[in-house]
Amino acid sequence: MRDLTRRDFVKGSVAAGAAAALPLANVRGANEDIRVAVVGIHGQGGGLVREFHDIDGVRVVALCDVDGGALDKRVKEFTDRNEKVTGYGDFRHMLEDKSIDVVAIATPDHWHVPVAAHSVIAGKDVYVEKPLSHTIAEGRLLVNLARKHGRMVQHGTQARSSEDIAEGIEYLRSGKLGKVRMAKAINCQLRGPIGRVADSETPPNVDYDLWLGPAPKRPFNRNRFHYNWHWFWDYGTGDTGNDGVHQIDIARWGLGVELPNAVSCSGGQLLYDDDHQTPDTQIATFEYDDVYLMYEMRLWTPYPLEGHDNGDMFYADKGTMSIGRNGWQVTFKNGKPGPSGPRGSTPHAANFIKAVRSRKASDLNADVEVGHHSATLCHLANIAMRVGRRLRFDPRRERFTADPEANTYLTKKYRKGYELPTL
Repeated sequence: MRDLTRRDFVKGSVAAGAAAALPLANVRGANEDIRVAVVGIHGQGGGLVREFHDIDGVRVVALCDVDGGALDKRVKEFTDRNEKVTGYGDFRHMLEDKSIDVVAIATPDHWHVPVAAHSVIAGKDVYVEKPLSHTIAEGRLLVNLARKHGRMVQHGTQARSSEDIAEGIEYLRSGKLGKVRMAKAINCQLRGPIGRVADSETPPNVDYDLWLGPAPKRPFNRNRFHYNWHWFWDYGTGDTGNDGVHQIDIARWGLGVELPNAVSCSGGQLLYDDDHQTPDTQIATFEYDDVYLMYEMRLWTPYPLEGHDNGDMFYADKGTMSIGRNGWQVTFKNGKPGPSGPRGSTPHAANFIKAVRSRKASDLNADVEVGHHSATLCHLANIAMRVGRRLRFDPRRERFTADPEANTYLTKKYRKGYELPTL
């Protein structure tokens, strides 16, 4: 299945697995408000609260977080505006409210699929932040659950909703630049060190056992809590899943590819000397039938690579295309600039709400399977780095070929009481 541009959607082209309208569900009428709950309201979750709140015909009616202090602060913002919202410390209690239509998820990575899966089974549509999953098997489970229960699931790769970038992708795939031979996804920026921090008592009003959820039981440590959890394998996927997934997704989109036949990756700590487990430097190559997708990540460089801190380069027979924060630009082999366009706005949550009303997965700009493919590339890079060798991959079975050690990373153990639901 090839991913589609925005114009493809407008024209009515559809992709296998996300094509037909999903079964009708109990959703509100065209003139009724869509009722949204947001799980995980610290950081990116706060942005989702504001984004959904500002969409006409949408009401944020529930907030959920294991940090009671953060939850109380966000609830107060609503009550100060004389708006009603219910706060929950446990998403499982929240899902008992049958009036909630949509669950938006901005938890740590290890909670993305567990919350999304239970929400889908409870009859909710889901907007889940990137990366879609914490393991490859989790992602496939969520795709299958969404299809089985007829739910809309949108992945938080917001560039998919930029019509301007979609126009650049359409130009790239039109053949006007000739054959595209390779794409490079670039993620280079300067992040500060996190130091070394001793374990400590859990802060008041924090349900730390629920925060850990399916992860192994450990003492509280503030370096494994708010935001810095990204740099620990039990909860995050490093900056490849945190930020690089955006650039990897655009590279896949431009090349029109899904899952690769092989992956190799090297990485490590070239700058950090602290509590980080995940790398500060990573270089991956994904091999397809006739193109390569490369990924470069450095967290210690305040200077751009080929003009990008976060962006993409496409290399074709007749020139290159650059896609980044400032939009897209073609440069021909003779050095002359070609067509270009701005970055444009990304009304990603609004696109999701459109699909919630239409009940058509083809209305989603980043359907769950699109998100699964991009998250899988992040997982493949991390796995190849951790086992230290080039890995053959079977895209159809979503397993490594003749590599039992690598296949152990396809899933993980879940702490008792926090197991995933099944189909």
